[in-house]
Amino acid sequence: MKLEINNAVSFLAEGKVNEYEAKVMAAQKALEEGTCKGNDFLGWLHLPSSITPEFINEINATAKTLQDNCDAIVVAGIGGSYLGAKAVIAALDDNFSWLKKSNAPRILFAGNNISEDYLSELIDYLKGVKFGVINISKSGTTTETAITFRLMKKMCEEQMGKDVAKKVIVAITDAKKGAARTCADKEGYKTFVIPDNVGGRFSVLTPVGLLPIACAGFDICQLVKGAQDMEKECDVNAPFCSNPAAVYAATRNAVYAEGKKIEILVNYQPKLHYVSEWWKQLYGESEGKDGKGIFPASVDFSTDLHSMGQWIQDGERTIFETVISIDKPNHDLAVPTDAENLDGLNFLAGKHIDEVNHKAELGTCLAHIDGGVPNIRISIPKLDEYALGQLIYFFEKGCGISGLLIDVNPFNQPGVEAYKKNMFALLGKPGYEAETEAIQKRIS
Repeated sequence: MKLEINNAVSFLAEGKVNEYEAKVMAAQKALEEGTCKGNDFLGWLHLPSSITPEFINEINATAKTLQDNCDAIVVAGIGGSYLGAKAVIAALDDNFSWLKKSNAPRILFAGNNISEDYLSELIDYLKGVKFGVINISKSGTTTETAITFRLMKKMCEEQMGKDVAKKVIVAITDAKKGAARTCADKEGYKTFVIPDNVGGRFSVLTPVGLLPIACAGFDICQLVKGAQDMEKECDVNAPFCSNPAAVYAATRNAVYAEGKKIEILVNYQPKLHYVSEWWKQLYGESEGKDGKGIFPASVDFSTDLHSMGQWIQDGERTIFETVISIDKPNHDLAVPTDAENLDGLNFLAGKHIDEVNHKAELGTCLAHIDGGVPNIRISIPKLDEYALGQLIYFFEKGCGISGLLIDVNPFNQPGVEAYKKNMFALLGKPGYEAETEAIQKRIS
């Protein structure tokens, strides 16, 4: 993985990024020594290097049990309890896998919304299908996920029998407490632990992400290896200029200080769409507090060049872009010659589709720079498990550093609770009587 910042630095005064070196190194030291805000959630920091071959084997063995007994697996989770797995699986999967036969079970995601239509249609699809459930929740009481698991547990037991259901329902939850743990122990489900010191948005390299990814048939050993190598590259003792996470954090904060309040994560490969969704949660939930934080947005190019491209080119100059570029595709396809040439594209005949895509990327970069948009570029050789492991850890470490640079706690999410309190009050949840009375007066 390579990080290029020249097209962002060109918008800054000379030496501006290097001025952040001392602050960045202090932030890294605070992370390493556990002296920073949110220091009870630093389990992700050395998570890759702590993963053992035995642990990988246990994950793969459980995945094999599910694969052998299921044609579909429902992953019930919300936020960080599904986005990491969804991002990796979508990035590695065939774009049209849902239309093709596969040896691996189909991975379905639920518990991330409260749509009656979505859940009804999921249940309708699963009728007569051998399916399992991976229930991901520390507490077991998160509304969206708990509703889904209640429905899936009931259907799985009715459709497959309780004895089989016990084999194909897995709980990823707290080690000792909570509704999900109590249920799993009572029913005899296979369980994995979500470490207490790893927040959901940093949990993709725990069983939260690794088990669904393994069930989908992908190589979690290589995913972890990529993260392990990036952990070494971003070590606290690495020189600032050769530490990609440190340089990324410094650069994005340098342009933020110049009024660039929105970071747009750009890709030119549709498979990276959910990597952007995972990244948006990681940075939005980590930095967006105390009236601070860069707003994380994303676009899929070249598709969105025909929609959002206009605003990015000519709109308010409060944005910068971080582009994820893939050097080489996994397939080989060229533009054919057409005798009539009605579309005027014979000048492209014989060129690989990816060459056209890369020229669109370069042309867009130049246009946006000319339009006043700083550009950071991240390139990976190819889209595979190893590269995704590198990206995941790079963004996580960059996020931890960046949050400390703006003096927020990057590892809590106090604002997430506000909607829950109102929702429970409106639904009349026991224990919320005072809130129910207050909110009824407000809306009446």
